[in-house]
Amino acid sequence: MTAHSPTEPQAAIAQLLQKFAAGDPGLLAHLAEEIDFRIDHYADDLDVSWQAGKGLAAMGPILARLGVEVFPQGTEALEIEAQPLGGGWYLTRFHQRFYYGLKAQKVTSLTYILSHEVAGKVDYFRETVTGTQAA
Repeated sequence: MTAHSPTEPQAAIAQLLQKFAAGDPGLLAHLAEEIDFRIDHYADDLDVSWQAGKGLAAMGPILARLGVEVFPQGTEALEIEAQPLGGGWYLTRFHQRFYYGLKAQKVTSLTYILSHEVAGKVDYFRETVTGTQAA
C-alpha cells in the first residue's frame, strides 16, 4: 500500500464561487470581515460602480443587487479553476452561464478573479468580466 499525502483543502475562492452558483447564503462564511471587493468590466457601457465595497457589511447590499439585477435566475458554474500563485494569492478562471437581467438574455461569461485569502477566508477579490456572449 502506498502512502498518500493529505489532500490540500480547497481554496476559499473556489468554495465561495461554488456556494455563489448554488445560491447558498453560506458563501459569506468564506469572506473575511475586512474584504476588499470589486468587479470590473472590460469594454462594457453599464454602470457597475456599485459592484465594489470594503468590509463584510458592504457585501449584503452588493450581493442583493447582483441577485436582482444581474443574476435573477441564478447562475450555472461551467468551470471554476483556482490556480495558486503562492502566499495566499489565487488566479481563478470562472466560466458561467446565466440569464443576465440587465441585458434580458441568456449568456455565458468568462471572468478572471485575482484573490487573496488568509485563515481560509477571502480578504481581497478583484473580478474582471471579459465579456458576455449570448448562450
